[in-house]
Amino acid sequence: MYSSIEDFKKDWLLESRATLSIFNSLTDDSLQQKVYDEGRTLGTLAWHVTQTVAEMINAAGLIIENFEPDAPTPLLVSEIIAKYEYFSGKFLEKIIEWKDEELMEELKMYGETWKKTDVLKSLIFHQIHHRGQMTVLMRQAGLKVPGIYGPSKEEWQNFGMPPQE
Repeated sequence: MYSSIEDFKKDWLLESRATLSIFNSLTDDSLQQKVYDEGRTLGTLAWHVTQTVAEMINAAGLIIENFEPDAPTPLLVSEIIAKYEYFSGKFLEKIIEWKDEELMEELKMYGETWKKTDVLKSLIFHQIHHRGQMTVLMRQAGLKVPGIYGPSKEEWQNFGMPPQE
């Protein structure tokens, strides 16, 4: 739970950088990677993470312009990154409209009652959840996975250590 917008913004900056680290490790060809025939592709997951930033904030009443809910998944990583950076930046501009003392206020979200602080927490957790899914698909696509909360398999050698099992 967040008790201040500044605390949230610090977490958002860290987590959005982590998301961009994952996105920057993708290739255009890897966007088609999926676990099973009916599953989401790596590109669809990246686009879902991107779109959800604007979609959820718009649902909470902080309107981010140029959001097209039905926009198709881009075929180029650069387009996903550009839109994610745009939505993330606009979100940081808009979030200051919420004051610390309002974070416990309730609003209607997806047919439920959420506190504003829950909206912020959900945006963070949502990215973390889908980044985890994306790293599995990245491995299947033969991509190197960047370390987010610690070294990835490939990064242990930077510390002069063998990869952890």
